Amino acid sequence: MNAITVAETIDQAPRRHIALGDAPWVQWSLVAVSVGFIFLFLCLPLAVVLFEAFAKGWDAYWSELTQPDAQAAIELTLITALVTVPLNTVFGVAAAWAITRFEFPGKSLLTTLIDLPFSVSPVISGLIFVLLFGAQGWFGAWLGEHDLKVIFAVPGIVLATLFITFPFVARELIPLMQEMGSEEEEAALSLGASGWKTFFLITLPNIKWGLLYGVLLCNARAMGEFGAVSVVSGHIRGLTNTLPLHVEVSYNEYNFVGAFASASILAGLAIVTLVLKSLLEWKKR
Repeated sequence: MNAITVAETIDQAPRRHIALGDAPWVQWSLVAVSVGFIFLFLCLPLAVVLFEAFAKGWDAYWSELTQPDAQAAIELTLITALVTVPLNTVFGVAAAWAITRFEFPGKSLLTTLIDLPFSVSPVISGLIFVLLFGAQGWFGAWLGEHDLKVIFAVPGIVLATLFITFPFVARELIPLMQEMGSEEEEAALSLGASGWKTFFLITLPNIKWGLLYGVLLCNARAMGEFGAVSVVSGHIRGLTNTLPLHVEVSYNEYNFVGAFASASILAGLAIVTLVLKSLLEWKKR
């Protein structure tokens, strides 16, 4: 590099800094737009939910949440999450390990199928299960002969939620395990460690924060899913209404306190999810 090139570089450095910097009014305008957007579409709806939920006082709020239909909806939502989240966790870890550690026929197909629920409407997902397990579906006659009920029953709700939520854990772990590499695991195996011992002592500690992050997102989506569950549930009071469906039913019946009281639980879940998500992202960094 000659003297002229060095001089040009020194001369251009302040210009680049000025070009990349924005005027103060631009910065404050962007901040104001961002804060206004967050207030309008996040804080204000949340405030409305809480205001309407407590519009008639604490006693009315608590009375609505302790109604048999509301209790059944909360219970079904928890059961659905308790079934789907562990299953998706096992699938996500297994799929991520297989994709990042092995070469096998159909690897690209598996990766594509993992992303399928992201590209298919939840309503269409629920309709698929109706076409498979409904009374007129492919397996409907066989299920009827054996007195097994999937659609308009808890198994259908679990299946629909399982389909909608299964990408979350896998999609969080795949890039993490690709970045992590396999050198430590190969070293452990070369020293005589078994596959399970390698997983629990090497792999799991390295992916634990990413795994918890994926489980958290999976749980939030499982408890808040509406579209697919609405198609397969049948909206049977006290039996197949999850908490989001109970909110819709209460609102359609002009029971606004009951609707917003149930919605406040989902809003609280969203807030807790955001807080835990931020903590896990900080831990990962």
